[in-house]
Amino acid sequence: MEFRVVVSDPKTGKAYQKTVTGANANRLIGKQIGETVSGTILDLPPDYELQITGGSDKDGFPMRPDIPGAVRKKILLSGGIGFKPKEPGLRKRKIVRGRVISKDILQINMKVVKHGKVPLDEIIK
Repeated sequence: MEFRVVVSDPKTGKAYQKTVTGANANRLIGKQIGETVSGTILDLPPDYELQITGGSDKDGFPMRPDIPGAVRKKILLSGGIGFKPKEPGLRKRKIVRGRVISKDILQINMKVVKHGKVPLDEIIK
């Protein structure tokens, strides 16, 4: 099992990419968008806390926080994650993924909620 995790740092405005494999990847399965996880999952110091903000599956379909489970669904969207309308009032039926992380997820997006003593620039290279 392997996930590509993109960690955004709101303080600096930078994003860092890291690959998570093995036991740490298995700890992410079943987590939902909005949950906070310890930084030890990404081999960061334990004083870091990260919040899951989204992701996409192996075929590029985005995760939405309002869809329960880890399934793909075809829903009618008028904007937001998965569809950006070109004109006001435009709606379209699109395929999106649920909010739960499963083995089909390829990329997970996270943001730093609680910073540690050492800056991310020095830890993730």
